[in-house]
Amino acid sequence: MIRSILLILLTLAVVYGVRYWYLKPKYTAGESVAEVEHILIDGEPFLLSSLSGNYVLLHFWGSWCGPCRHENPQLVKLYHDFKDSRFKDAEGFRIVSMGVENSETSWKKAIEKDQLVWRHHIGQFDRFDSSMAKIFGVREIPTLYLLGPGQKVLLVNPTPAEISSFLSEKKAV
Repeated sequence: MIRSILLILLTLAVVYGVRYWYLKPKYTAGESVAEVEHILIDGEPFLLSSLSGNYVLLHFWGSWCGPCRHENPQLVKLYHDFKDSRFKDAEGFRIVSMGVENSETSWKKAIEKDQLVWRHHIGQFDRFDSSMAKIFGVREIPTLYLLGPGQKVLLVNPTPAEISSFLSEKKAV
């Protein structure tokens, strides 16, 4: 009986460890991210490096993802709170949202419904097989990376409250 319980606990620990390792985002704090070149929702070309000098929140989400949609109002508030801010070591704050999707129509409707008013939206319609998901090692959503002015990762999967606290500390007086 005790042996069976130990075996079950060991199996659960191994499964949890493998799952954690598999779902862990590719980049960690302090690493520089790869250049991103894509087309935005409005058809304009986009290079991540064009936002260098800003704090940039990379936001991987999906219109079909309940936790993502639940988090979106907090990100909208974060955007409105900091979009016009100046920081001690950065020009501003931007959000780049990447929809991990298979339906462009659902993605666009969710952006409108959730009032994701920032400019930088990239649609990826092969879900987790899309180029952006692979570049950033995204295997679950929501996944967030907060980048510093030099495109270095500062925070991995922070909550909106953690991002707000971080940016508040960095605001220019």
